[in-house]
Amino acid sequence: MIIKKKWLGILTPLLATAVLSTAVALPAGAQVPAAGDEVLLEMQKAFRRGDKTRLAQLLPATRGHPLEPWAGYWELRARLEDAQDGEIQAFLQRWPGSYQEDRLRNDWLLLLGQRRDWERFAAEHPRFRMGDDREVRCYAVAVEQLRAGVPDAGAAAEVLRDWYALRDADDGCSYAATGLLAAGRIKPIDVWRKARLAAEANRPRAVQRAVEIVAPEALPGLRQALDSPTKYLTGRATAAGRERQELVALALIRMAVADAGAAARLLDSKWGVHLSVEERNWLWGVIGKQAAVSLSPDALQYFAHASRDSDLTDDMLGWKTRAALRAGQWKQVARAIDAMSESAQDEPTWTYWRARAWMSDRPGDEQRARARQLYERIAGTTGFYEQLALEELGGQVTVPPPPPPLTAQEKAAARANPSLNRGLYAIGMGLRSEGVREWNYATNLHTPGGMGERELLAAADFACQHQVWDRCINTSERTRASIDMAQRFPTPYRDAVLARTRGIGLDPAYVYGLIRQESRFIMDARSGVGASGLMQVMPATARWTARRIGLTDFTPGQINDRDTNIQIGTAYLKLALDDFDGSMPLAAAAYNAGPGRPRNWRNGPVLDAAIWAENVPFAETRDYVKKVLANTVNYAALLTGQPQSLKGRLGVIGPRVAAGEDPSKELP
Repeated sequence: MIIKKKWLGILTPLLATAVLSTAVALPAGAQVPAAGDEVLLEMQKAFRRGDKTRLAQLLPATRGHPLEPWAGYWELRARLEDAQDGEIQAFLQRWPGSYQEDRLRNDWLLLLGQRRDWERFAAEHPRFRMGDDREVRCYAVAVEQLRAGVPDAGAAAEVLRDWYALRDADDGCSYAATGLLAAGRIKPIDVWRKARLAAEANRPRAVQRAVEIVAPEALPGLRQALDSPTKYLTGRATAAGRERQELVALALIRMAVADAGAAARLLDSKWGVHLSVEERNWLWGVIGKQAAVSLSPDALQYFAHASRDSDLTDDMLGWKTRAALRAGQWKQVARAIDAMSESAQDEPTWTYWRARAWMSDRPGDEQRARARQLYERIAGTTGFYEQLALEELGGQVTVPPPPPPLTAQEKAAARANPSLNRGLYAIGMGLRSEGVREWNYATNLHTPGGMGERELLAAADFACQHQVWDRCINTSERTRASIDMAQRFPTPYRDAVLARTRGIGLDPAYVYGLIRQESRFIMDARSGVGASGLMQVMPATARWTARRIGLTDFTPGQINDRDTNIQIGTAYLKLALDDFDGSMPLAAAAYNAGPGRPRNWRNGPVLDAAIWAENVPFAETRDYVKKVLANTVNYAALLTGQPQSLKGRLGVIGPRVAAGEDPSKELP
């Protein structure tokens, strides 16, 4: 792949003058040879293959290239375990302040931690600017423990948060937890909870690592408890001792993931009396969650067996809240949210539903005042629950006044930013992953010296001007006080979208809301499952839709053509919308997860569509539906100039009531 001429024309002069406070700069106005780009692309492939020899061969040819820091990073990272300290320090000093410098430092810190080289770790860690690696943070606590003796409770809590959030087995947090357990700063139950979380997530290596820390003598029975939970549970009569109790709990968790009802019966009839109150409550929380994910009406009954909500995780309590919403049990909604951690309660999702719970049953003045305070805390225009809260307060979504125009100096500063230029250059030549990471590093508010709101707006404008829409949108979304809706909700390809939607009677705001969520307007976007283009259409769906709309000359290669992609994507969305009775939430869910799933998810009680959306079992689809609908409302406000209602687009969702065959069954 050779970089497009427009990128050479736009970016090379900028990079020639801004490229960086580095030892190597391009001469003013110089053009980067296409061969230089090809070398970088070849190096990326070699890095992904782990081909150290090829990386070393190609590295000299990248000298002076705008993306030379990437070339140097790939070559050194591939052989980091064998590199000399002098080489590492030379790289860090050559590219000061760059993403590549801090990325290599991150990798180096992980290696130093694995080697238990605490002296060099302690020397290097203060220079780590990103600070977002959970393992590095855990190693840092371990270093402090060695220096200070016993870490404080805050450090122990941080290690547990990071450890619980890591899905796979790790060295950093496991090592820190081992030391904290020995020092008495965390308890054995904290380690067993890590094992339980890993068992539920089907991460056996992480389970084993936790058990090695807290009870290595229990390892012989662990494999059977995880691999054959039914055999393990039915072949034992008792669970004498803490280790055996926890192995029984792990086996019941594995069983619950596959069959919540079977696990509930065994827990109730046999194992409950052998376990502690905390263990029983946790297990009923897991069983209740699995039932709620399956939209089972038994979920609340399972949750009711837990005698203390405080023994449940925020995730379990979230699903208890969803089950209570689905059942119309507002008092249980309130109790479950009140039992969550403060950080969870502050999330817009649970803030909104807590307020709704206050208003659910003939509220008095005090309840109304409390609900209003919660609505006011989150009300806004850009998110699903923010919009719903705004409507509860009597407002509607309108386009907020734009911030003051960017000055020439602010725009110039963005154009001269080395990392922004490198990011755009990398994206333009096909190194999208690298370009996005570099761009995000430059704009990250949490990085020391990170951008303020005006700088973020200028950076977003820089991306918008070069039609790198995903960076335009994501960067603009980072502002809080200064909201530029034209940046956050751009309308590229407007003539094509409007012409197509008018022709088939589809709301253009809905289409734009969906494209923004699907691809961020990246023309060559491709998902991990093979969906392509602006509207992320799957090949089989494209062929079916093309036949359905009479596109007889369609070939698979056309799916990446902009107009063809829009034509097929909008046609399928319109078919889904019509077949799901005009329900935007159902059609969006069908577009994301396939129509078969929302056909099943709609069966059950008739629900406020916001409650239905919150109960979508798949986290990705749940988030998708809410974001598409919130996007749609904002695009409608932008396109029409009129106040808009999210509630008006939601309605209610329940089983099909029309007689005859469900037309949505034809959708692939």
